[in-house]
Amino acid sequence: MAASSDSMPKHHEATGGEKRVILASSLGTVFEWYDFYLYGLLATVISAQFFSGVNETTGFIFALAAFAAGFAVRPFGALVFGRLGDIVGRKYTFLVTMGLMGFATFTVGILPNYASIGVAAPIMLVLLRLLQGLALGGEYGGAATYVAEHAPNNKRGLYTSFIQTTATLGLFAALLVVIGTRTLIGEEAFKDWGWRVPFLISVILLGVSLWIRMQLQESPVFQKMKEEGTASKAPISEAFGNWRNGRVVLIALFGAVAGQAVVWYTGQFYALFFLEKMLLVDGATANILIAIALAIGTPFFIFFGWLSDKIGRKWIILAGCGLAAMTYFPAFNALSNVANPAMAKASVTAPVSVTANENDCSLQFDPIGRNKFDSKSCDIAKSYLAKNAVSYSVVSAPAGTVASVRIGDKVITAPDPSKLVGEEKALAIKAFGGEVMSNLQAAGYPVKDNPAAAKDEKAPKKILFADPAQINKPLVVAVLTYLVLLVTMVYGPIAALLVELFPTRIRYTSMSLPYHIGNGWFGGFLPTTAFAMVAATGDIYYGLWYPIVVAALTVIAGLLFLPETFKRNIDD
Repeated sequence: MAASSDSMPKHHEATGGEKRVILASSLGTVFEWYDFYLYGLLATVISAQFFSGVNETTGFIFALAAFAAGFAVRPFGALVFGRLGDIVGRKYTFLVTMGLMGFATFTVGILPNYASIGVAAPIMLVLLRLLQGLALGGEYGGAATYVAEHAPNNKRGLYTSFIQTTATLGLFAALLVVIGTRTLIGEEAFKDWGWRVPFLISVILLGVSLWIRMQLQESPVFQKMKEEGTASKAPISEAFGNWRNGRVVLIALFGAVAGQAVVWYTGQFYALFFLEKMLLVDGATANILIAIALAIGTPFFIFFGWLSDKIGRKWIILAGCGLAAMTYFPAFNALSNVANPAMAKASVTAPVSVTANENDCSLQFDPIGRNKFDSKSCDIAKSYLAKNAVSYSVVSAPAGTVASVRIGDKVITAPDPSKLVGEEKALAIKAFGGEVMSNLQAAGYPVKDNPAAAKDEKAPKKILFADPAQINKPLVVAVLTYLVLLVTMVYGPIAALLVELFPTRIRYTSMSLPYHIGNGWFGGFLPTTAFAMVAATGDIYYGLWYPIVVAALTVIAGLLFLPETFKRNIDD
């Protein structure tokens, strides 16, 4: 464990040269986050491009799962590149991870889609996401360690908070490129081919970022350790092979990082998915609203990093997790009321329910990708509502009951597939959907003509949507900004905390693993898990239980076991 002196040791003030090095390190990291998060922003488009061989709900879950695949391997990247960083050095590890990230991102931009090469397309996409995840697993720990080892002890939270802004700045940069491309070429062209442009542009950013990284000098703390011959020869076994350090790794994970991760991904990614998939706000508008909230909230990463130098890291992080656990339900309810007020009002005045025998209902997720959810009346009803983002409850009925949908006081009976075959069944299902949509419209749910129906006769004539004229954009931005502020509370001080928990010789490896397990697994799988929970239950808010429970558990574990670290000397 890092030295734990309670008195602040004297440290030189950072020189202008060191500040420029820290800035260069941060700018390079922005590029890696830009690459990594492009996929998350374009999950809806990528779902249509690479997972078009399955039903719509399953396709989006698969798209989110491919997004999560990059997070799944981040801990392995942390081990591989963390070991290199502790043995070879921080600078050269930077260059390798950046090159891998840039290659994978550019290749996504030229990858053929499902219509061109079939199932090979999503397989190749997932492989590229895995490569990105490995690269990012080695990037963050090195950047945070590098900056912390240049910073004065009494400004470590402030200096590392600039690294903490890089994830949001990378996301913000990706949003600007996506919004600009969408605006320039139009939504239809963007969905067809324009989505590739942000991936291809990354090759320019890669060149600039590599040049910046080439100007860096090695961390003075690491260089001194190498010169004295005290560097670890086996950082992985030294970091995790003894209980003393392993215990600190577990405390860091469950007492800080797990909660930080779910708050981060709820506030910046799940909020975007919620706007698009559950509230039906068009993608371009949702991107702009998120971008504005990020622009407002980003300076608070630096504020909370600075504040953690004054009052400590632990209490700021745990306060952010606690506020998230207590306020997510009211915050997302408020988001519904201001982003799609017509749907929010109708869901109260004319709630939707499915009456069916629950043993006759399938989970609305198809891992094989071939279930059309048309073999049972309950599946037909639930599938239609899920595809149209209608929140519903389930009313139990006796075995053998044909499922029905209630909208306010109107009941529509679903087709009974056991009595229908072939074209007759298809027509009955289509007629059922039309009747449900007509009654939703009559009950006040916002409905419009479907533009796709003009090109595809199988497409529904009408669809639900969020009326742009009714979106209260200032209040949407206010709610999103609140969610981003929670992110800044938990994320601003986390790098300094993790660096201070571990000794120099195994710092890169030790801090990288809990960070990437927390952010790669607890956080990275959040959009997939939460959306699958919504699809399974029909309740658009049900997925919030995942981040709420994890954040609450982190508060408990942190209060019991997490030490305060802001007065520690990390030069030992």
